[in-house]
Amino acid sequence: MKLKAAQVENFLRAPDAKAQLVLIYGEDEGLVRERAVRLAKTVVEDLKDPFRVIELGTAQLKEDASRLRDEAAAISFGGGRRVIRIRDIGEAQAPIITDFLADPAGDALIIIEAGSLASKSKLRQTVEKAGNGMALPCYADSGRDIEALINSVMEDHKLRIDRDAIRYLVGNLGSDRMISRSELEKLALYALKEGQVTLADAMACVGDSSARHYDDVVQAVSQGNVASLDSALTRLVEEGLNPVGALRMMIGYFQKLHLVKGQMAQGTNAEQAMKSLRPPLFFKAADQFRANLQNWALGNLQRALQILLEAEKDCKSGLAIPETIAHRAMIKVAVARQKQGRR
Repeated sequence: MKLKAAQVENFLRAPDAKAQLVLIYGEDEGLVRERAVRLAKTVVEDLKDPFRVIELGTAQLKEDASRLRDEAAAISFGGGRRVIRIRDIGEAQAPIITDFLADPAGDALIIIEAGSLASKSKLRQTVEKAGNGMALPCYADSGRDIEALINSVMEDHKLRIDRDAIRYLVGNLGSDRMISRSELEKLALYALKEGQVTLADAMACVGDSSARHYDDVVQAVSQGNVASLDSALTRLVEEGLNPVGALRMMIGYFQKLHLVKGQMAQGTNAEQAMKSLRPPLFFKAADQFRANLQNWALGNLQRALQILLEAEKDCKSGLAIPETIAHRAMIKVAVARQKQGRR
């Protein structure tokens, strides 16, 4: 079985009892992780319970293909239904999942986390076609999704938030749900005493935060500034942040540039094309976006996106260190921008 995006929330609140195995996949790693946790907590409230929550790695499945069946059939010490979590699974494990769904064991809820999967993915097709499986997609947050997340976190903390602060946050939070939620939790604690979040509060917390560190990397690449890129990446690592997160933000930024540039090629002026972006650009980011529109040709944007998307794919392959792959792709795009500027 498979869910449409609009059906996901209802399923997470009340999972279908027929779905013993749930595949949660998508480009937003943070959202995949968040939804996996929510789903697991419908069965086990304390996910640190070693008797009821089991985590399996792809290496363990590779070493012992029967491990999944054995864990699913096991009875927890003290009783209660168990949860089995499998992270970063790929196409290589599809046969194991196929075999289990064809002949399941036990009543454990099996939650599988994966990256972006094409419609022809064997893993995805296996789960979608099974009567006891459910495939749950996770797409990168849109402006509306981010705004809903902002309001949800603020309501949880009983905080009011100004409309200008919301606009700023929508424009400055990235497309990774986990990072966005972390930033919003930090902002909520910052404003807790006042009971209200203002634009100044949002800018104070997010303007020089992990989201800003990610943006520094994105802007260094888009401007072809290799020296600034090295400095920005150093700050990113010092903060304990992941360069792969910056890579994903970069893809989103270059997709916006490509979209606007494409509209301009068809006769739309730059301002009109920029206003069509959703979520809209924050006003302080608009000038640099205009500069990048002038400095990047449409064909070069297409090639840059190809490099970045290929790097994201390689990051999930497990064939090399993701941080190294992301760094190399960033350097490649930045150097391409430098060469374009010399012509």
